[in-house]
Amino acid sequence: MPAFTTRPEILGTFGVVASTHWIASAVGMSILEKGGNAFDAAVATGFVLQVVEPHLVGPGGDMPALVYSRKKDRVEVICAQGPAPAGATIEHYRSEGLSMIPGDGLLATVIPGSFDGWMLMLRDYGTMGVREVLEPAIYYAEHGHPVLPRVAATIAGMADFFQKEWPTSCETWLPGGSAPAPHSNVRNPELAETWKRIVVEAEAKKGREAQIDAARDAFYRGFVAEAIQRYLDTAEVMDASGSRHRGVLSADDMAGWSATVEEPLTYAYHDWTVAKVGAWGQAPVLLQCLSLLKGFDVAAMD
Repeated sequence: MPAFTTRPEILGTFGVVASTHWIASAVGMSILEKGGNAFDAAVATGFVLQVVEPHLVGPGGDMPALVYSRKKDRVEVICAQGPAPAGATIEHYRSEGLSMIPGDGLLATVIPGSFDGWMLMLRDYGTMGVREVLEPAIYYAEHGHPVLPRVAATIAGMADFFQKEWPTSCETWLPGGSAPAPHSNVRNPELAETWKRIVVEAEAKKGREAQIDAARDAFYRGFVAEAIQRYLDTAEVMDASGSRHRGVLSADDMAGWSATVEEPLTYAYHDWTVAKVGAWGQAPVLLQCLSLLKGFDVAAMD
């Protein structure tokens, strides 16, 4: 009799979706059941995670992905790691009296890559449209979800900082002036409205690929980028340096960037070929470790 585990082995012949949150996994599985492929499911799952695990992922984050398409029969990398803005120069940071870039705040901000990465995956590897993959995330952002204790604890830990330094974050995460209780219903209506508008602008175009590209334009060259620019034009935010600074990200930075598809870095380890993203994702460290291990008889070790 195998030992009990809270991470059980799941067997099936139709499909399996695994993520760090049960709601996101259920949404991904529903996409498969509706006829979507693995990439459609991944995109829908990824957007729901931005709602239910905001302490880990969000619209302003990055998205590295290793993908295998049976049609192409090869592993590829989607690089949705946004680069530093054009204004993030050594001279600028020194002019601010800094010898190191603060690890938080606006000066640490890069171009948000996540949205474009997911849309690129949907367009080039998926089969569904923008509405189909965004609707589940819109639903949970609009109507709410039972917030995880660790998410509630993270918000509570940031409450004082939000109230003093990040008023817009305070409005989102501290409705009524206090952090949500674990398992209480948490909503993000502004995020839902943003995604709804992206869907509307996308569907003004004809054809699936044109709609996906229109969604990308809405985020990086349209109303989302414009809203980010308006905020950054006046915002001065406290960061780890102990001072308030303005950011250097601009709408022009966002307009000039897009996610790309790259060849993976690979390493032959015994009978396996291990594929990872490039150095921009720190992944080559694993390949280096495998190279070191190759000189040892690991199977003989206990």
